[in-house]
Amino acid sequence: MIFISEEEARELVNVRDALDAVEGCFSAMARANARNFPVVRESVGYQDAVFGVKSGVDVTVPLMGLKAGGYWPHNAAKGVTNHQSVTVLFDPETGRAEAVVSANYLTGVRTGAASAIATRWLSRKDSSVLAMIGAGVQAGYQLEATLAVRDIKRVRAWDPSAANLERFGQRVRDLGLVFEPARDVQEAVEVADIIVTVTPSNTMLIHDGWVKPGTHINAMGADTRGKQELDPKLVARSRIYYDELQQSVEIGECQHAWAAGLIGKADFQGSLGDVINDPSRGRTDDAQVTLFDGTGVALQDLAVAKLAVQKQAADTHSTR
Repeated sequence: MIFISEEEARELVNVRDALDAVEGCFSAMARANARNFPVVRESVGYQDAVFGVKSGVDVTVPLMGLKAGGYWPHNAAKGVTNHQSVTVLFDPETGRAEAVVSANYLTGVRTGAASAIATRWLSRKDSSVLAMIGAGVQAGYQLEATLAVRDIKRVRAWDPSAANLERFGQRVRDLGLVFEPARDVQEAVEVADIIVTVTPSNTMLIHDGWVKPGTHINAMGADTRGKQELDPKLVARSRIYYDELQQSVEIGECQHAWAAGLIGKADFQGSLGDVINDPSRGRTDDAQVTLFDGTGVALQDLAVAKLAVQKQAADTHSTR
């Protein structure tokens, strides 16, 4: 059995490493060579926590496993990360568990990678202004991943926490970019070419009229029933893509527009993997608002966990 700790995972895999691995799993999903099993995600009834299990299999690698964990909102006050999870990889030939990989850091990495892949395939190539809604830990992963695929010049950000905003702003400035803290969400998004939302919000943050034509949106916060970051009218006027359709309409950002009858299956352009496999299915003009509803799928977690295992093995071999 292989064990990879949180510290080892940080040393083995960075956001840029994860881009190809996560893109490969999106492509395999679209070709029906990989699938995610139904998600279990429920309120615990203790410490206001949400706990869940995501699992899946990719027969092209082959790769099989699960990630278990969730969100403990009071952890920060205890000096512990709010998101806690672990990934278990199984040998597809025998079904035996073969690796246990700490997944707190890797969850951030794969989420940043998934968002950046959507940005690579769906945003305008001349996009240079990034709006970050939510400036906590995940925002750092999102920033690094976005910079790997687009030449960002300016970053606007909004967060209800002044401390989060200051920490994130310093990171942006350290990279030589212009940082513009926003007084409110409208100020953050109204000039953006790319908007990334990474909050735990249960109420609408971005109104339809605030988003200019040609903007690309990565809605990454909604992954549970009730969560919401976007105006359903904004969702309805967007060209919509997803990681997993059923998750999108049940627990993703699209759940609200779907429930209100503003969108139906015909309004979804396809999965992100469909666009990777056939770019003609992506953005078709520079005036379109494109939306990636990123709910997070097991195969993303398995891909980065497998990458960590492979890199550990390579490092061990090279030191012999």
